[in-house]
Amino acid sequence: MAENLKGCNVCCKSSWNQLQDLCRLAKLSCPALGISKRNLYDFEVEYLCDYKKIREQEYYLVKWRGYPDSESTWEPRQNLKCVRILKQFHKDLERELLRRHHRSKPPRHLDPSLANYLVQKAKQRRALRRWEQELNAKRSHLGRITVENEVDLDGPPRAFVYINEYRVGEGITLNQVAVGCECQDCLWAPAGGCCPGASLHKFAYNDQGQVRLRAGLPIYECNSRCRCGYDCPNRVVQKGIRYDLCIFRTDDGRGWGVRTLEKIRKNSFVMEYVGEIITSEEAERRGQIYDRQGATYLFDLDYVEDVYTVDAAYYGNISHFVNHSCDPNLQVYNVFIDNLDERLPRIAFFATRTIRAGEELTFDYNMQVDPVDMESTRMDSNFGLAGLPGSPKKRVRIECKCGTESCRKYLF
Repeated sequence: MAENLKGCNVCCKSSWNQLQDLCRLAKLSCPALGISKRNLYDFEVEYLCDYKKIREQEYYLVKWRGYPDSESTWEPRQNLKCVRILKQFHKDLERELLRRHHRSKPPRHLDPSLANYLVQKAKQRRALRRWEQELNAKRSHLGRITVENEVDLDGPPRAFVYINEYRVGEGITLNQVAVGCECQDCLWAPAGGCCPGASLHKFAYNDQGQVRLRAGLPIYECNSRCRCGYDCPNRVVQKGIRYDLCIFRTDDGRGWGVRTLEKIRKNSFVMEYVGEIITSEEAERRGQIYDRQGATYLFDLDYVEDVYTVDAAYYGNISHFVNHSCDPNLQVYNVFIDNLDERLPRIAFFATRTIRAGEELTFDYNMQVDPVDMESTRMDSNFGLAGLPGSPKKRVRIECKCGTESCRKYLF
């Protein structure tokens, strides 16, 4: 909201809802905020704190939005119109009763520890909902992001900033491409082989945008200098994530994970691995710190030589939360678009098979790409997260928890 003072437009740090709450607390009507005498005493439920049943009548301890905990009141169910909050309260209550090996039917009174858990769960849901809104406000891609945690009370990561493209570290420069293609139709009538041909490589996609190159071959997409437009079939990775995805808490000790909410066809682009580009020397220094935290967010850009690394620990996109699997459904490709420096490829994940809606997305942190005509592709077969076999950065051994039949027992 903003306040006009003689032509000036001054931003207010309080939200619309917060200002409405202030009016109700002060018992003031405000037409500009939609607060009148008719709705001055309408209150909004923030969350439910407790439950009891007296003579078959259900009561809930209500935390009112904009009011301190000391102003919470017991209300009969018929006074509450918050259907969604009521359903979620009982779902959380039933799940926790089962976890504690109690009957799923609510008792007439909740013990203090159970009531406290439900309050913490309600606060967590609000925090995760705010984080979900922040992620979607920052994303530049079509696919929406949802967040779920039905496992524990962990909230949003404390040190994570969502970004949509590489963040360039100190002393590193991404040089923009100087020329583009002149094709009328990049797929069916490429001039000089289009952008891939200019770099002596093959066209990467079919007419459905599915990659048709063997893993290990680089992808060269059309760039900002090209004559073709946004709908060019050689613009896939640069359009960003197209699928709705969910960050969820795993129930087997693997922390956060990512699942797709839509069916993904085989060979379709899913997401990029995005983070901060740093030198290998800086990656070695940070890696020693991450070792002590049991983290694995360093990804070597070793297409031609091991000079740079992507660090997605603090700056990253949804790929930050994708777990490892020894039998993954995502494959890594090197991609070049507006920067053709072979030491700085973009890292793209494509589906290795059809992925069902609701299925977790995974890639192999120790992915080994078969060498394919090394002279023409210049592909380094030691391709994967920093510290894996072939990388000069030695890392501590971390146990694998992917649970697949082909599990190698250790990440690296």
